[in-house]
Amino acid sequence: MKNKLKRITLSYYLLFSLLFFILSSCVSCSNGSDTLEPEQEQIEDDEPPIALTTFRNPVLASGPDPWVFKNGDEYFVTFTTGNNITLVRTNKMSDLKNGTQKVIWTPPASGMNSKEIWAPELHRINGIWYLYYAASNGDNRTHRMWVLENTSDDPFQGIWLDKGELKLPDDKWAIDGSPFELNGILYYVWSGWAGDDNVRQDVYIAKMENPLIVTGPRICLLKPAESWEINGTNPQVTEAPQFLLKNNKAFIFYSAGGCWRDGYSVGAISMDSSSDPMVVSSWERLVNNPLLTSNNTGNAFGPGHNSFFKSSDGEEDWILYHANPQPGQGCGGERSIRMQKFSWDNNDLPIIGNPEPLNKDLLKPSGE
Repeated sequence: MKNKLKRITLSYYLLFSLLFFILSSCVSCSNGSDTLEPEQEQIEDDEPPIALTTFRNPVLASGPDPWVFKNGDEYFVTFTTGNNITLVRTNKMSDLKNGTQKVIWTPPASGMNSKEIWAPELHRINGIWYLYYAASNGDNRTHRMWVLENTSDDPFQGIWLDKGELKLPDDKWAIDGSPFELNGILYYVWSGWAGDDNVRQDVYIAKMENPLIVTGPRICLLKPAESWEINGTNPQVTEAPQFLLKNNKAFIFYSAGGCWRDGYSVGAISMDSSSDPMVVSSWERLVNNPLLTSNNTGNAFGPGHNSFFKSSDGEEDWILYHANPQPGQGCGGERSIRMQKFSWDNNDLPIIGNPEPLNKDLLKPSGE
């Protein structure tokens, strides 16, 4: 009887051992399967998702009259706030909204440069930072150009000194001033009135003795003449001149048609870079003007007041500009900052195309 119980017990033991082995093997197989799935997911993650290589406009929700300056691996952007001068620093233009912002200058409480602070531009000339801006005493008729100076290597550091009004020839209304150098000579371009009344805004040019002194005379390079420039406006407007050099061609881009109209657009004049920019006949309008116009289906109305920058690796050309997301929004703070890549044809003429629609995935600048 004892031997029979031993045999039964041994049989149960063997059966239990066999079942335990089978269950252990299944668990082992299950565990082995679980460890493969994360490896497979990791392989898929090695390919960057689209979100890491693209961005969407606008890059800043509000930023009229945007200006960008590339300094080494960094970009400094400024724009019209109306009541101060703010700089934004970033090393990725597509991520401008997350850049570091700093108010670097606040105007005095009263005086001729205390109100209506418009279209600031940051420049580095001979190793010194300069910031040119338009301002008034609260009466638009008193708008003139003004300049700040900072000798620090970092425009976020040091002291921004108010160097006073940048005296322009004839002492007339002036906004949107911008310096540029061509063939070793420094020039200044701006938008101004011929007289003391707001009849028309023309684009003027004069030579600079240095970054703080403009010498006369002023030469009128451009008056509103084409239908898109006039755009049914009164007064008529050509403004926001921006210099750009491409091989042997020099360009001055400008905005026209009145920022209060949805037809506000960007055009350009060009000349051979060896010509004299002070001679009106050196320049001619591009035959394909305007170059950047409203995209009514892409939430880009009245695009204008542009500037330019190179991608991080220096391989691509990009345009930075403002536009309204809805029609009829005019010259206010709804104007947001957008950017898009542009190219050149075989004759070194710019190919910009329509403003890219809001919320469209665009490839980031190369090198980001």
